[in-house]
Amino acid sequence: MTTSAQHPEVTTTAGTVRGFWRENSAAFLGIPFAEPPVGENRFQAPVPHRPWEGVRDALEHGATPQRKALAEVTLIPEPSILGESTLNVNVFTPSPVEADGVGLPVLVWIHGGGYVAGSPASPWYDGAAFNRDGVVTVSVSYRLGFDGFGWIEDAPSNRGVLDWLLALEWVKDNIAAFGGDPSRVTLSGQSAGGGAVQTLLAMPSAQPLFKSVISLSGPPTAATLEESEELGRKLAELGGVAPTIAGLSTLSEAEVLALQGQVSSLSAGDGGADADPLAGLKMFLGGGTLTLGPVVDGELIPLGTVDALAAGIGADKELIIGTTDNEFNMVMAGARDALAEVPPAAVLGSVGVAPALIEAYVASHPGLGTAELVGQYVTDFMFRAPSLNLAEVRAAAGAPTWLYRFSWKSPTMGDACHCIDVPFMWDVLGEEHVPAIAGTEPPQELADGLHASSVAFIATGQPGWPAYDDVDRAVRVYDVPTSVVRDGYGDTRALLPERVS
Repeated sequence: MTTSAQHPEVTTTAGTVRGFWRENSAAFLGIPFAEPPVGENRFQAPVPHRPWEGVRDALEHGATPQRKALAEVTLIPEPSILGESTLNVNVFTPSPVEADGVGLPVLVWIHGGGYVAGSPASPWYDGAAFNRDGVVTVSVSYRLGFDGFGWIEDAPSNRGVLDWLLALEWVKDNIAAFGGDPSRVTLSGQSAGGGAVQTLLAMPSAQPLFKSVISLSGPPTAATLEESEELGRKLAELGGVAPTIAGLSTLSEAEVLALQGQVSSLSAGDGGADADPLAGLKMFLGGGTLTLGPVVDGELIPLGTVDALAAGIGADKELIIGTTDNEFNMVMAGARDALAEVPPAAVLGSVGVAPALIEAYVASHPGLGTAELVGQYVTDFMFRAPSLNLAEVRAAAGAPTWLYRFSWKSPTMGDACHCIDVPFMWDVLGEEHVPAIAGTEPPQELADGLHASSVAFIATGQPGWPAYDDVDRAVRVYDVPTSVVRDGYGDTRALLPERVS
C-alpha cells in the first residue's frame, strides 16, 4: 500500500486501486470483481475481472445493476448509476494497509430490493461508523431480476447467487490488503439482502467464505426450479423468443425489464394507486412474492433455507436474525376505511387462510381494526414467523442463534416499518434521507445500542444478549429503552409449521 494525504493506494489481485480519505476512514468505490455482464457474459456465470495496468481510480461508485428504483419495496435511498461494469465492491476501511498480525473483522453487506432493485451506492451503506469502531466494511452489487435469477434453458441458474460467491471470493483474496481479516467475515443484509445471507448460510459451497451472519427482515429461499422455469418460459413467450441464451439475448435490457414487470410479483415498475383495497394483500399473500430470486436448483442451492438449516448446514456459524415489528403493515393502510365494517376473518379467508388459523391469529391480536390486523398478518406471514421458525430450527440443531425485534415506532411512518432499522444499525442518523423514515429527532441512544451490538457480534461472535433456545426463548427488543423479553415472537406462533411448533 502507498498513500498520500488524500489518496491511499492498495494493490489487489487484479491491480492497484486509488481511494480517498474522509476523516478517519478511507473509501474505495466501484472496484470491479467481475467482467461486465454484457454481450457473451450476460447470462453466464460471472467471470473474474481481468488484471489492469497502472493505478485504477476507485473514487466514485460504479455502475449499478439497478436501472430504476423500486419504491414499493424499499424506503432506502439507493441510486441507479448507468454503465456496463455493474459487478463491483465498495470497501471502507480505517486502515488501508495489510496488518502485521491479525487484521480487523470484516462486514460484507448485500443490499435488498426484492432481488429486482436496490443499490450498493446508498449513503446508508457508508461504512464510516463501522470503521470508527474497528470494522472493515464491504458492500457488493449483483445482477438483479431476470438477468440475475431468471430461468433460461441453457444458462446457469442462480446467476445472482454466483455473483455473491465471486464477490466473497474477492473479499477472501483481497481484504487483507485493506486491513481486514479474511477469516473473520460477517455477512449481513436487509430484506432481500437478509434473504441472500440466509441463502449463503444454507449453501455448502459458501461455508469457507464467512464465519457469521446478521439477517435483517430476510425471506427464506424456498422457490423451486420448476416455478422458476414456468416464469422464464412465460417471459420468453411474451417476448416472442425462444427461452434460450440466443433467443433472450435478442431482447434489450429495457425490453427484458418491461417483460419482467409483467411476469414478476415485484418489479421496478411505476406502481401507483389501485382501486382494489385488497391489492396489497393479494400481492403478498395470494400471488406470492420474490418470484425472481434464488431458487432451489438441487446443485448450487441443494435445499431450501429451512431444510438446509434443519439438516445442520451452517450450524457452526453464528447467526443474528430478526425483523421490525410492522414490516409491511403499510400495504393495508389505504384500506382502513373500506374495511372498517368488514370482519377480518372474511378478508383473510378471501385469500385462502385456513379458518382455524384465522381464529387463532385474531385471538392473539385483540384490539386491532380489520386493516391493521390484516396488515400485521402480512408482516407476520412474510417476515416475523419465518424468522422465528429459523431461530427455532437452528436452536433444535444446537446452532448459535440470536433473535431480535426492532420495535421503535417512527413518528413519520407511524410504526416500526420495513427498512427503519437500517440507519440505526449503520449509525447514520445524520444522513439527509433519514428524517423521511425516522423523523427529525431519531433517538441516537437506539442507534448506539443496535450499532454496538452489531460491532460486538462482528468482532467476537457475541451480541450481548442470551442466545435463543427452546426454554428461555430470549429476544432482544430494540426500542427506547431496549430490553430482553421471553418469547417476543409468541404472537406469530400460530403461523409456524407443525413440525416446529
